[in-house]
Amino acid sequence: MSASRSALEFTPKEREEFLALAAAHRSISVLSHIHPDADALGTSLGVYWMLKKAGHRVEVANATKELPRYLDFLPGFGKIKHKMDYEDSLVISCDCGSLDRLGFDLEGRKIVNIDHHPSNTRFGTLNLVRQEGVSSSEVAYRFFEPFFEIPAESAEAFYAALISDTRYFTTANVSDETFEVARELIHLGVDPGKVAQQMLQRRSLASLRILGRALESLELHLDGRVAVMTITREDLEATGARYDDLDGIVDYARSLVTVEIAILIVERPQDRKVSLRSKGADVMRIAQAFGGGGHTVAAGFETDRLSTKELVEALLKKIKEEGVLKEL
Repeated sequence: MSASRSALEFTPKEREEFLALAAAHRSISVLSHIHPDADALGTSLGVYWMLKKAGHRVEVANATKELPRYLDFLPGFGKIKHKMDYEDSLVISCDCGSLDRLGFDLEGRKIVNIDHHPSNTRFGTLNLVRQEGVSSSEVAYRFFEPFFEIPAESAEAFYAALISDTRYFTTANVSDETFEVARELIHLGVDPGKVAQQMLQRRSLASLRILGRALESLELHLDGRVAVMTITREDLEATGARYDDLDGIVDYARSLVTVEIAILIVERPQDRKVSLRSKGADVMRIAQAFGGGGHTVAAGFETDRLSTKELVEALLKKIKEEGVLKEL
């Protein structure tokens, strides 16, 4: 565990501005980024239930048609819409680094931007972006907890997001404050064993088959310090896997003893999605060079400009140019 640090801090002015924005709108739409993960959906559902408990007219939506089925245990998962029904509502964006990744036309809307990504573009009317947060759910919880009641449904959603983004409290940014947030959420009614079981022990058969395909594709580069895995459209069709079945696969490559950077390239109909993970190397710099973003040790981007082979070559070249690998 890292050294102690203080809780995330917010100013009275930020809380006053949020309350003023909420009071100025008849309804609130809680959104998260396209192709959402547990932090995106957990944070948005946590905020949804909290606002609903406070008496607000609120909806929760995500522009992605197929949401991750392994998260269907989250309270209110079935309430997530694929389109926004409220006009002129206040928008609360959860875990989204840029406006375009929300997937909705939000021209003219007031936006509260809740996130923890260093690459966030600060697109909100009110930006509650704290990169020291281990998850967006931690940022949301710490912001709202002093002046909103946090119901049990919110606590469970926030907790699921917290353990997912910290890889079950194993990432380098986990601190005593992380465990304090977890303790408070458990005190609010979370059953940690139940949530962990739901997150870890409900994999589909297709997810194991696609994992096998990914491991078979693994190649090592730069003296075994960079691992690359590729999942093709044919792999997805043959295994029956969905995109949400790919969660966590890149971490298997990162676990190799010599590997400093792991790369997963997923071929999609219109583009390729690239996930970058490391044991300390700054992969966010690599992702940003290709128009993406994220965190120092976990980043990604999407591209339609290069073939898979060209993409691997470009990534390896950029890794060497940036000098992000440890000096031997």
